[in-house]
Order: sequence, then C-alpha cells, then structure tokens
Amino acid sequence: MTTILVIEDEKAIHRNLLKLLNAEGFETLSADNGSTGVQLAQTKQPDLIICDILMPGLDGYGVLHILQQDPSTATIPFIFLTAKTKQTDMRQGMTLGADDYVTKPFTRAQILSAIAARLQKVKLRQQQSILNPNLPNRRLLQKRFNQLEKPGNQGKLQIFLLSLEIEQLNQLNNTLGLAIGDQLLQAVVERLHHHLGQQDAIAQIGSDHFIILLSRSYHKPESIQIVETLLKAFDLPFQVDSHQIFLSAYIGIAILGRDGRDLDTLIRHASVAREEAKQPGNRRYQFYIASIGAKSQEAFELETQMRQALERQEFQLYYQPKVNLLTGQIEGAEALVRWNHPQRGIISPVEFIPLAEKTGLIVPLGEWVLRQACQQARVWQDQGIFPLRIAVNLSPRQFNQSNLTNFVVDILQETGLKPNYLELELTESTLVQNPDTAIATLKQFKSLGIRISIDDFGTGYSALSQLKQFPFDVLKIDRSFVCKLTEDSRDEAITTAILQMAQSLKLKVVAEGVETLSQLNFLKGHHCDEIQGYWFSPPLSAEAFAKLLSTGKKFPLLSS
Repeated sequence: MTTILVIEDEKAIHRNLLKLLNAEGFETLSADNGSTGVQLAQTKQPDLIICDILMPGLDGYGVLHILQQDPSTATIPFIFLTAKTKQTDMRQGMTLGADDYVTKPFTRAQILSAIAARLQKVKLRQQQSILNPNLPNRRLLQKRFNQLEKPGNQGKLQIFLLSLEIEQLNQLNNTLGLAIGDQLLQAVVERLHHHLGQQDAIAQIGSDHFIILLSRSYHKPESIQIVETLLKAFDLPFQVDSHQIFLSAYIGIAILGRDGRDLDTLIRHASVAREEAKQPGNRRYQFYIASIGAKSQEAFELETQMRQALERQEFQLYYQPKVNLLTGQIEGAEALVRWNHPQRGIISPVEFIPLAEKTGLIVPLGEWVLRQACQQARVWQDQGIFPLRIAVNLSPRQFNQSNLTNFVVDILQETGLKPNYLELELTESTLVQNPDTAIATLKQFKSLGIRISIDDFGTGYSALSQLKQFPFDVLKIDRSFVCKLTEDSRDEAITTAILQMAQSLKLKVVAEGVETLSQLNFLKGHHCDEIQGYWFSPPLSAEAFAKLLSTGKKFPLLSS
C-alpha cells in the first residue's frame, strides 16, 4: 500500500486532506510541524510527501532541504501545498528540488492528479533501472558496503567513499530536454566506469550527485590518485548528439571507521567535504574533517535565515555608477544586492551569494534583483532623471533556465522599462559551459535590444577563440587586474592587451574596482570607455544615487 506523509499546521486542511487520502485507499502519516515531519520521513520512509510551506519553526523549504541532504529520503517525491501563488514562489520551490506545487484552495481532483503524476514517475524510474542494468543504483551500493564493512576485510588499509557532484547536470536536463539529458547521463556513467575498477560501486542519489564506493582498501595516496584521475576525466567535453558539453566535478571523501561506520553517515560526511571543495581557492576534492561539519551547520543556519530574508524583505539593492571617461557623465549603474540581517547587520555578498548559488536560492533572489532594478530604473525615468542603463548580473543557475528569455521579457513589460535600458552581465565561465545554448540565448536578448556584458574578463580559463563566438557588447576588466594596475607590470600588460583586443573587436570596455588616481589615468590614457569604483563613488542606495545624479557630479580630470 502507498504511504503518504502529510505535513500541515492548519488543522482543518490537515484533517480534510487525511480524510481524502484515506478514502482513496492511501495509508497516511501525519505531522503538524516541520521538525516532526522530518523525523517521520526519515524513520518511516513514506512513498510520497505533501508539505505546507508557511509553518512556524522549520518551514517547508527547510524540511525539503534537510530531506534532500539525507540519502535515505532524497528521492522521495515531494509536493508543496501552499497559498503562495506567485510565479517566483513556485520557481523557488521547484528549484530547491520539489516535484510539484499545489496551491490552496485545492480541489480533490487537483491533489489526486498531482499525487498520481508523482507516483507514475517513480514507477517509470524503477522500471528503467531494471531494464538498464548499467544505470547505477543505491541497492548495489548498500550491498557492496555491507560486504566491505565486515570485520577483517580492511586490515591496515582504508575503505574510501566518494561523494561526486557534477555541476550543470541538472540545469542541462531542463535546458536540453530529457532525451539529451538521458544520453548525457549515460555518457557520464560510462566515463566514470572507465576510470574505476569493475567491482567499484556507484549510485546516483540526486540529479547531479553520485556516490562511489571503492571496492578495494587503499593507502591514502592511492585514493588521492584515483580521485585526481576522476576529476581529470571531466576536463574533456562530452559530445552528445550535436552538443559539445563541458561539465565540472567536485569530490568529497569520507573514510570508513574514521568518519562513520554506517553508509548514511559516510555519505553525509563525504557530501559535506564535497561542498567544502566547491569553495573558491580550494582543491576540487576534500577529505572530511570535523571542523568542516561544524562549518556546514553554520551554513545551514544561514541558508534558513536567507529563505526567511526573501519573505521579510531584508534584501536591498545598491547602485554603483558607471562613468564615461570621455564625457565624465554617469551613463549607467550596476545593481548590487546587499542583505541587511536583523542581528548581524550588513552581510557581504561574498558570504551569501555562493550559498544562494549552491542551494538554488539564487534563482528567486536573482529574479527579485532583476525586477527591483528594472522597476527602479523606470522610477528614475518617471522622475525626469536622465535615462540610465541598469546592469544586472545573471548567475549560472539563472542563465541555464529554459524559460529565461520569456521571464526577462515579462519583467520588462511588467515594469515598463524599455529593453535598451537593460544590460545583463554574465561571467565567461558561465558562457563557455555550453556554448551553443549560450549563443542562442544571447542572440534572443540581443534581438530585443538588451545589451550583453561579459563580466570578470580574464579570470576564467576560456580561450579567445571560444569567446569571439559570443555576441556580447561590453567587456568588463576584473578588479583583480585593476587593483595593482600601476604596481604590477604583468597586470599592466594584461590590461593593455585586453583594451587593445576590445578596441579591435569594437567592444566597449568597463574597468571595475578603480580606486586611485593613478589607475584612472592609466585607463584614460589607454582609451578605456567606462569605469566604476570607489574613486568616483561606492555603491549607493536608490535615494543616495538619485541625489548624486541631481548634483551633476562629473570627473574633475575631464574638464581639462
């Protein structure tokens, strides 16, 4: 019999839903808060979960996050039940891993249709795993672990469990479609098998998350060699149909005995280590240590607060002027998000943006930023302020959404801002992940009149032969080159080369992070088009930015 867990704090809805499900022959489990719901899901392993979003204490988003981090509950179909009907709310839930979204008030037919659709997908997935013995499965992993875990099997050597995440895999499934997505998954699995032993067990426990259990005992240096070989295997692109696809992989490692004795604990600890590997400046693999676990708990608490911050309107946009070096006029602004935390004050984007990207919260946050920035630009126009182009950053997750173009058009229509006053900034690493798809998307934006800027230029590892394919209008020199521009001859040479290349390609160049007069003079002397940075102005609130515009402030150097 199919068991459904209902997590709902509104008594009347909870009671009626249980009554409906029982009448349809389902077995039910019941929780009136998020914490109890998590405990029931982990101990009873229901076939499906229906969960309200707005609950006191642990809300529905928090429930979903905890269950997705637990391998034993990560694949249970999850349906959100809520009165929140905005498109951004729905997209937030789906991005975080929900399977469906039913709004209140709902009819009997609506809830039963959602349940039937989710259960049918599970059935098809189970049939596929039986028909295709090459597809990894968790049952094989548990069986192999039980054999290796037996006393006497290890000796003086160690058993290693790897948690491998392949970035972009989930987004590509949504962008390219299920057929291409399945072919890509098969290609990934084949490449992994090619670099592993025949008895090594692999399981896919999420759309982009694999667990690998090495079947032999190794010394630590040997395990590192295997891990580095696996990571190197992803340096080459995957050719699927007519698509050339680049993927990035990260690995966390846990050791049987030292980091846990049961499979679930090892998976959890290896996954924590994997998240550490994804942090800027770290190697692409990390071994689990207890201090990482403590840091992971802090990150989870911040993530929970970030979800609430969206609802409580704790985020605020600041605007940094972009100034034309020929006229001295402010020609535009970059919208930069800040989090005004009620206890901690202003939290740096360096701290919360990577976490938002990792958890998927970057999608609803990015949507809020885009809408808010467009709305503010239109307000300034209505106030009679000289029309400015507003620049907004798009994260990799946002850019890989299949409906991105339609969404941007909707926001422009909703706010009344003309497309030629919007500039979208993307990093070069985002563009070169899947060039064909990126080029098609950028051409759609260009046809609308939206300006395209490539951000942080020079910091990635892409080749110029790739970048010249993309139809962008603006090239931004990263602040890491500008900050030592007059102190380091290499940064000076790189910046000069970028400016010359951009001029030959007829691209506008914006230098960010300009903080000194010597940096400004160098850029002006080498015909840079625009700058932004603290030398002219820090990022400002909307009110302060409007006040700056009203003063008519210009570069003092440019009068000569």
